[in-house]
Amino acid sequence: MADFLSAYSIQYWLESCPQGYLDGTEYGHAPGEKEPDPFVSDPMLRERAIQSTVQLVVGERCALAASSGLINAAPDEASKRYLATQTLDEARHVEIFTQRLYDLGVPKSDLESVIREHANPNLVKFAEVLLEKVDRKDFVAGVVGQNIVLEGMAFTVFEMMHAMNQKVNKKFAHTLSGTIADERRHVGFGENRIGSLIQQHPEKKPEIERMQRDMSYFMLATFADAFRKAPSEEERARIRAELGERGDVEWQGKSLASVDPSEIEALLADTVLKEFKLRLGRVGIEYQSPVRP
Repeated sequence: MADFLSAYSIQYWLESCPQGYLDGTEYGHAPGEKEPDPFVSDPMLRERAIQSTVQLVVGERCALAASSGLINAAPDEASKRYLATQTLDEARHVEIFTQRLYDLGVPKSDLESVIREHANPNLVKFAEVLLEKVDRKDFVAGVVGQNIVLEGMAFTVFEMMHAMNQKVNKKFAHTLSGTIADERRHVGFGENRIGSLIQQHPEKKPEIERMQRDMSYFMLATFADAFRKAPSEEERARIRAELGERGDVEWQGKSLASVDPSEIEALLADTVLKEFKLRLGRVGIEYQSPVRP
């Protein structure tokens, strides 16, 4: 418990996050950085940027509700204090991705209607599965769903988006860098705290495994929807013409600009599910393969 107290204390969070990798930033990026002109002036690029950013806002609103809701369900003071820092992290993520929507030209008065219009229904259901556990004050299931499943998915998605934006949108890439650092800490808490609790409450394993399977299904359905709406070959040609060589980036050894969207979907899904299996195994949960949508 001593290592846990030091690694997830408020003091550690202050030194590593606001006084560390976020020092000198505004909304997660360097002061004065702007969205590159193509993402604001080209209607297709702007619309796709808004669509993808809305999913980030939806996911982070879920994470904010989950982390804040788990504070009073935590069985010890150290976990309560850690979750207080995670709640602020998640609130920051909601704010910075909402700010990106404003930077892309979404009027503040239209924010909620734009989110309702673009929010993926499967992502909403993914959030509902987790928040049902949180509403019941089920700390063990809630932390597995939040800090291993949701945060594990977010970590990989953010890494892919970071690779996609490093050359074409440094502002957004810098924003994602800070969220990736946050997610790494969140996932670490889930692994370090839940293993011992699972040993104390083995009867909870079947319910948690069903939750993981259901959340994984809705995650895969979200990916399937997103890549089904990927740019057509004509649109991809326009993007290549607009962004040039900067738009051709690699992730996991694949050229994201040239491979078929279905290949990227499969790569993303397989990467996330592989991480789920590893992380769940470390805490004593048997990974459950979801039905592929």
